[in-house]
Amino acid sequence: MTSIDLNADLGEGFGRWRLTDDEQLLTVVTSANVACGFHAGDATTMRRVCELAAGRGVRIGAQVSYRDLAGFGRRAMDVPPAELAAEVAYQIGALEVFARAAGSRVSYVKPHGALYNRVVHDAEQAGAVVDGVLLADATLPVLGLPGSRLLELAEKAGLPAVTEAFADRAYTEEGTLVPRGRDGAVVTDPEAVVERSVSLARLGQVTSHSGARIEVRARSLCLHGDTPGAVDLARRVRERLETSGVRVEAFA
Repeated sequence: MTSIDLNADLGEGFGRWRLTDDEQLLTVVTSANVACGFHAGDATTMRRVCELAAGRGVRIGAQVSYRDLAGFGRRAMDVPPAELAAEVAYQIGALEVFARAAGSRVSYVKPHGALYNRVVHDAEQAGAVVDGVLLADATLPVLGLPGSRLLELAEKAGLPAVTEAFADRAYTEEGTLVPRGRDGAVVTDPEAVVERSVSLARLGQVTSHSGARIEVRARSLCLHGDTPGAVDLARRVRERLETSGVRVEAFA
């Protein structure tokens, strides 16, 4: 049976402000990308989400980013490699404290926002992320876009590389994500997101922004938690996957 992991970005709040419905999304997903304080999240939020995830058997992942709270980690930044590596390790270490306190552990690492997109092509920044992961834990899997420099360098360093797809993001014909600033970059039609999820899981294919069918083979499927109606959409995606013969389970 075909299987796929469902991951979502969680803990994206700060202080009294919350963006994601962590409690409900954790009843649907199998992996939780927890914000580690650089683009969102704080100590209390990280601890709460780790406790919820551990209690429901959901894998905890460190969603590392550039230090950009004001821009939600989506602004382009130039960070020296040694500094970026240290900051990646710092974020993983912070989350690991709360994961272990909850009886779990950090099980993987996924870059967020501008950093995620940057390491698709930028070997220097991708190498810095890999160095940061190695500094924190040389056994941690790394999530990223298929064909990215990040996954290429992670594999060379001996880290498990896990390919990821997005049902609610538009793709270019080259298999990269359409930048958020462009029209149609985010797929907003719920039924289209559901259908794309099944196609990605069963066929490893998706329709690009230009209408071409492209190959995107992924072991994990991301469901964004900060979109309107995210919980209901996540439930619909999981239900359709399962009724289509896809087993939903964590990738490792």
